Amino acid sequence: MPTDSRPPAPTPLPGPIVDNHAHLDWGGMEDPASVTTLLAEAQAAGVTRVVQVGCELDSAHWTAQAVLEHPQLVGAVALHPNEAPLHAAGTHDSGVSYEDAFAQIADLARAERIRAVGETGLDYFRTGEDGRAAQETAFRDHIALAKEVGLPLQIHDRDAHADVLRVLDADGAPPATVLHCFSGDEAFARECVERGFYLSFAGTATFRNAPHLLAAAVATPASHVLIETDAPFLTPHPHRGLRNAPAMAAVTARAVAHARGDDLTAFCAAVNAASGTLYGPW
Repeated sequence: MPTDSRPPAPTPLPGPIVDNHAHLDWGGMEDPASVTTLLAEAQAAGVTRVVQVGCELDSAHWTAQAVLEHPQLVGAVALHPNEAPLHAAGTHDSGVSYEDAFAQIADLARAERIRAVGETGLDYFRTGEDGRAAQETAFRDHIALAKEVGLPLQIHDRDAHADVLRVLDADGAPPATVLHCFSGDEAFARECVERGFYLSFAGTATFRNAPHLLAAAVATPASHVLIETDAPFLTPHPHRGLRNAPAMAAVTARAVAHARGDDLTAFCAAVNAASGTLYGPW
């Protein structure tokens, strides 16, 4: 878990970008005013819009309301791959069954200003083998939902690259599919790019022990590169351990643009255009 300490404000970008994935409900549910503050700070850094992701029942409902109150936000909703097996096993703290929980997500996916289904996928780090069948069922249900409602799919993939591609290939990926917080290497990036997927790079791409992520970013066409924070997690170097926020997407954007050898203004424009292609106008 991040601390409550916040990093200093980043140098503003030369053009606007979108934070493709953030969890403002972490803190925002208890302190709604904090969302306004975080969005103002992001705006000052050149991060003018945010995709707010609600991937538990409470956060999904909060997201559907928050996007109506803040014009800088659009939303994504899903059952996180570590949440779905708990609902399926009847061990979730809410007491809500998987069927009922997914039905609520399906309703919210049709709500105003909800622009993506996610994050869904596979997580072999936190969910053991006993929950993987339920996790894969939920992944397939979310793929079908995204195609049914015509929304992009945001995928969580942790230690499960081969199986994520296997499921997507078997079921047919939605036309717009995003690998959130891309964690693979250059070879995996090329496999995703061949399928037309978008790759979203978080603060992990700035970590000194993760040069493979920058190599993956270099191998991805500019038209399919996205930037995210996954706030309040994964704060970019040199601020690891502090609480992340949408403004810090500016730090990751600079690092990725530098690794690619891209002019920063042109890179921001490309990221902005890709985000608009996926999520439409704010």
